[in-house]
Amino acid sequence: MRSRLELPPYSLFSFIGLTLGYNQSELATTDKLAARVSQQIRHDNTLATAIEALQEIVGSERFTAVETEDTDTLYTRPGQLTIITMHKAKGLDWDVVFLPFLHDKTIPGVLWVPPQGEFLGDFTLAEVARAQIRTYAHAHRHNAPIPDIITAWEQAKHLKAAEEYRLLYVAMTRAKRLLWISAAQQAPFTWSKPDAVQPATPCPVVPVLREWLAR
Repeated sequence: MRSRLELPPYSLFSFIGLTLGYNQSELATTDKLAARVSQQIRHDNTLATAIEALQEIVGSERFTAVETEDTDTLYTRPGQLTIITMHKAKGLDWDVVFLPFLHDKTIPGVLWVPPQGEFLGDFTLAEVARAQIRTYAHAHRHNAPIPDIITAWEQAKHLKAAEEYRLLYVAMTRAKRLLWISAAQQAPFTWSKPDAVQPATPCPVVPVLREWLAR
């Protein structure tokens, strides 16, 4: 109660973490969150606003925890079940790797045009600009003209698909003894609403592997 009265709202997070005996990584993450919250509530420094800002940061899925331990030790401890993204798995390996919900919506996926940007057309300006800049940067080697918007958008689609398949290859090659992959016939459109399932199509790699293994 005294800390609630004497500390600013964003400092409460670090104080609570220290009181609860958080480890080094958790305390560093708490301090990082507190700093972010402090920036967002500087015009309305109340506990209610701080909690609302904290919920927004954590719920946005764009916040990365601070890791002070060696990742090899953290993720590959003997007898431990590790749930991790494909991106985080690069450079690591396990005896057994499970890749569930491997659907075409995820790999290769599609480039999404946000509703607020649809007035420009059926493309994302950032991806188009990235493709045009990439061509310009390599133009001296390939003597390629700068692509127009439609061509650049198509290039962006192909580059995204290629990157997703490279990522899948990384994930598949993390297994030392057993690789288990699956694609459910139905899956949630978004994991924020797991009960709202709909028909799902497997990643194109799944039927190819099934056919290859059946030979």
